[in-house]
Amino acid sequence: MTKYMNSKASVSTQTYNRESIENPTENIYEAISIIAKRATQINLDIKAELHEKLDEFATHNDSLEEIFENKEQIEVSKFYEKLPKPQAMAIEEWFNDKIYHRNTDETEE
Repeated sequence: MTKYMNSKASVSTQTYNRESIENPTENIYEAISIIAKRATQINLDIKAELHEKLDEFATHNDSLEEIFENKEQIEVSKFYEKLPKPQAMAIEEWFNDKIYHRNTDETEE
């Protein structure tokens, strides 16, 4: 269904060591900025995928008649609700060195 369903990210709140987060960049603010940007990308991917799946169930009626509950639609929504949060997935990717980052201010020698 989604490429993020196999994520090992924690669903619950977790405390991380500050030094382990800032080690790759040697700057905590830069590391958090990179993680935040990746979390935004993950969130947009999941959101687009969810809307694509839910559009399959959409009925385009302008009438206010009964709205029937679609069990498949409910299951799809529950599946996406159970996924870890995008920021948890981004932090997991950061610790596993799956996020590519570079400093564009540094000049190449």
